[in-house]
Amino acid sequence: MNRLFASAFALLALASPAAAQSITVAVAADIRSNNPGVNRDDNTDDFALQLVEGLVGYNEGGVATPLLAEKVDVSADGKTYTFTLRQGVKFHNGAELTSADVLWSWNRYMDAKTDWRCTSEFDGRSGLKVESVTAPDARTVIMQIDKPNALFLDTLARTDCAMTAILHKDSVKADGSWDKPIGTGPYKFGEWKRGEYFTMTAFDGYKSPKDGGKADGYVGSKRPLLKEVKFLIVKDPATVKAGLISGALDMAEILPSDAAELKKNPKLSVAAEPNAVRHVFLIQTKDAVMGSQKLRQAIAASLDMDEIVASFYNDLGKPNTSPIYSGSSYFGDVEKKGHVYDAARAKTLLKEAGYKGEKIVILANKRPVVPSFPAAVVAQQMLQSVGVNAEIEVLDWATQLDRFNKGNYQMQSFSFSARFDPAIAFEQFSGPKDKQPRKTWDNPEAQKLIDKLYVTSDRGERQKLVDELHRRVIDEVPMIFAFNGLDIIAHAKRVQGFKPWQSKLRMWEVTLAN
Repeated sequence: MNRLFASAFALLALASPAAAQSITVAVAADIRSNNPGVNRDDNTDDFALQLVEGLVGYNEGGVATPLLAEKVDVSADGKTYTFTLRQGVKFHNGAELTSADVLWSWNRYMDAKTDWRCTSEFDGRSGLKVESVTAPDARTVIMQIDKPNALFLDTLARTDCAMTAILHKDSVKADGSWDKPIGTGPYKFGEWKRGEYFTMTAFDGYKSPKDGGKADGYVGSKRPLLKEVKFLIVKDPATVKAGLISGALDMAEILPSDAAELKKNPKLSVAAEPNAVRHVFLIQTKDAVMGSQKLRQAIAASLDMDEIVASFYNDLGKPNTSPIYSGSSYFGDVEKKGHVYDAARAKTLLKEAGYKGEKIVILANKRPVVPSFPAAVVAQQMLQSVGVNAEIEVLDWATQLDRFNKGNYQMQSFSFSARFDPAIAFEQFSGPKDKQPRKTWDNPEAQKLIDKLYVTSDRGERQKLVDELHRRVIDEVPMIFAFNGLDIIAHAKRVQGFKPWQSKLRMWEVTLAN
């Protein structure tokens, strides 16, 4: 029997029951736990954030916005945050949300025994300290921080922190050990068979933060219109494709190389949306050759970003040479102006830099889920065409990451994980190389602007800082941003209302056509 058809047959046996408004979604890995923000990874976060919610969450533009809170008031000195809870919000066990639940959840997170990923983000170890959390009445929670920090709400909303989810105390057993998440999200925890599948079911008592059917990150309309969602663990991309074609699977992330074929299938739709991952070419400015700014500018001018994007995403992706991802609310007219492909200018700049054919090595890896190698191949060809002696050295990912952390390279075809707030996005690659060799942009003046961005709350002033930092990155070329990551999801055409967002499979506002 054909291997793909055999795989599809096996999937049919494991797929969700064919009940109305129930779907089966393939995922590449099992969840690590069902304890939000504890023993987690991105796949686990995706599942948890369908079940639980925090006081604030990200909107589509990556801005922390009230969620379980109806509103958030900030004191004039920027140190006191007053959260007013929405009325009528219920937990999955039917209990109504009150400030007491917020206090219980917070105290549990800050207990070292919980092993919450983000405890250090709030206890002062990372520069932000929550000094007190109080509840003067059932609908009010007051958080006091030690000094103004423009990223306090953003940190509460972080997906790796599980949105600092508010849980009911019945989520733990009588002895204090973890049981299962009883949250306020649109879906309830269902069944988990390790290594095979996990499920969630609609919470009939869910109160959406907004009405109207328009999803907006984690804070828009969030109605659970599907009865059940079964996440089936399928590691092999070929089996995923076979399952989608056969109908055993209703939805799955696919390889870019499979998109064109599946688009032609009359029963399938392919959705592609950019995310906040940034694919880049790192440059070691302390290297004897790469220390020349004009040489780095020449390299940037030699790269046709449309061709580089196409090397991995074909016609699905678009270039973005800004450190700010294209979906950010801070991505404005300034951020749209970046490096411009101009081979003639590149050759002129090489002469002005005094470049004499010194070898430049680009490190890359061949992981199939990232564009490191194909992007490096195309970049090498373009560099060679203007006279740069470029070579590629292929490493396993662990070795390449080690070279990155030590600052031991000339160039790398690399990827930075998603960062929503601009301050964190710039901080990710900026800082003193003598103290942190992995940092790419070592500019004290720029660091002062980033530090200011951390404490500035005014939206207009923050945009000015972001614009200036963007201009400096483009001019100094400490690295070359090429394009954002892309979420490519194939789904049955009967699945309606789904849109990829930040590599999250949000199942609210999704329906099945008859």
